[in-house]
Amino acid sequence: MKELIFIVEELPEGGYTARAIGESIYTEADDLNDSDNQVRDAVHCHFEKSRRPGAIRLHFAREEVIAAWNFLSIYQACSNAQSDKPGRTD
Repeated sequence: MKELIFIVEELPEGGYTARAIGESIYTEADDLNDSDNQVRDAVHCHFEKSRRPGAIRLHFAREEVIAAWNFLSIYQACSNAQSDKPGRTD
């Protein structure tokens, strides 16, 4: 195996998790430096020496939720709906 890829995510309560893609390897750490060490250690424990990957790639993922509409779009949509009502004179 040439390379093993891990998805690294920051936990809301602090710390990090790392999980391998395609292998059953999962680890947690308090900080990024410790995360690197934990991942290396987990890989060394998981694979026999002859099967260990030559490189470990860490892919940092960040989850973010954004609004589907921004405030200006909602305001404009509401304003247009109000001005289209019958009997309204602006």
